Amino acid sequence: MATNNPSVFLLTVNGQIEGANFPEYDNLYCKYCFVYGHDWAPTSGLEEGITQITCKGSQSSHRLIWNFPLETTFKSTNPSGWPQLVVSVYGPDVFGNDVVRGYGATHIPFTPGQHTCTIPMFVPEPTWRLQKFTSWLLGRRPEYTDPKVVAQGEGREVTRVRSQGFVTVSFHIMTKDMKKLGYDTGPSNLSSNRSYSATSGWSTEEQL
Repeated sequence: MATNNPSVFLLTVNGQIEGANFPEYDNLYCKYCFVYGHDWAPTSGLEEGITQITCKGSQSSHRLIWNFPLETTFKSTNPSGWPQLVVSVYGPDVFGNDVVRGYGATHIPFTPGQHTCTIPMFVPEPTWRLQKFTSWLLGRRPEYTDPKVVAQGEGREVTRVRSQGFVTVSFHIMTKDMKKLGYDTGPSNLSSNRSYSATSGWSTEEQL
């Protein structure tokens, strides 16, 4: 017999890493992973992945296109530690060494429905000019040992970084049983068209 008092809610994340804009670089690929709090746990799908290498097209925009799918489901008892998507972009330097071209992170949208997010990217910078020249010459650019640190605040204030590029991600978000646990993630505007299935409990929203 189905229970009417769920102890957890579900968050389903579908979408894709659409592409990136790095005017100075080409032949790039992207790694991604999810970072979430202690009360969260994945129930299906992939927590991390890596895209194919792509090069710029002949169009005037010169964007890098990946269209790499995202699909995962989380369960939790409270919204604290809401999942974040961390992306890291890599590509070759002039010597053919694989170096990082950008880090970025964004929270998974809180509201069910379709969302498109542009993530500003950055790279760590050497403190001294000599270090910068040496790292360029040896192909050992500054990078994080664990990209998940991008989604955390500890120690970030002492890191010198430089803005570089953007990554575009599209999301389709669905939630289940959040209202039954007292959480309302519905739209604040009345022009949105929200649908709710009483049989499945899944909530989705289409932005007009």
